[in-house]
Amino acid sequence: MTLSRDEREQFLAEPHIGALSVVERPDRAPLTVPIWYQYTPGGELWVRTGPDSRKARAIRSAGRFSLMVQRAEPSVRYVWVEGPVTRTAPDSRDRSWELAARYLPQEKVAGFVEYDAAHLGEHFLIYMRPERWAATDLGAF
Repeated sequence: MTLSRDEREQFLAEPHIGALSVVERPDRAPLTVPIWYQYTPGGELWVRTGPDSRKARAIRSAGRFSLMVQRAEPSVRYVWVEGPVTRTAPDSRDRSWELAARYLPQEKVAGFVEYDAAHLGEHFLIYMRPERWAATDLGAF
């Protein structure tokens, strides 16, 4: 069953691990990596990454990327979005905290944010406005 606009946007807003894909080179399949992301229904989607990472370089070059999220229970459901980069922004402790709090238990957030700042290097934010969607719920099996 195809999901309605509200259903697909709400599903994308839930804290799923995304699979980000971006064309890196014309002679290769797209680079696809797991990533944490943030999305508010009707708005932009954003990801955090290192400014010199492969995905950052590929996204800068392509000017767009796609993201797919899925679940297997209580029904098999996925949402795929693709769109242009709308802007980039500097990272901040608040954004790092926001993303960590989306995915980690509350008691682990502070430790992760400190580890991130000390060991994972500089990050920046990449924003995308979804312009193409595919969204389906295949039901429970």
